[in-house]
Amino acid sequence: MATSAEWHENYGDMSEAALNFSRAVKSVQEELEAVDWYNQRAEATHDEQLRRILLHNRNEEIEHAIMALEYLRRSNPVFDAHMRTYLFTEGDITEIEAQAQDGPAPEPL
Repeated sequence: MATSAEWHENYGDMSEAALNFSRAVKSVQEELEAVDWYNQRAEATHDEQLRRILLHNRNEEIEHAIMALEYLRRSNPVFDAHMRTYLFTEGDITEIEAQAQDGPAPEPL
């Protein structure tokens, strides 16, 4: 039986592709949460050796998150399109969005 902690819908009603998509999204969430935890611990410690270990661990988790994001990009055309629009760009992100949508950039606050 599906649990709300894992699935919002009955996984017996979902395709393997939908299940794998959800697994990848959950993996990205978990990896990014671990990145944050390691980053906080590294920031808080005064022990230089421990700080280097924690930063190493954080960077490993970043690698894992990016691998899962690449899986999502390859398996979902909407992820692919947005990643191609925004990643590895320079300048104001909202202006990039406006240009991608052929509209004016929003006014700054």
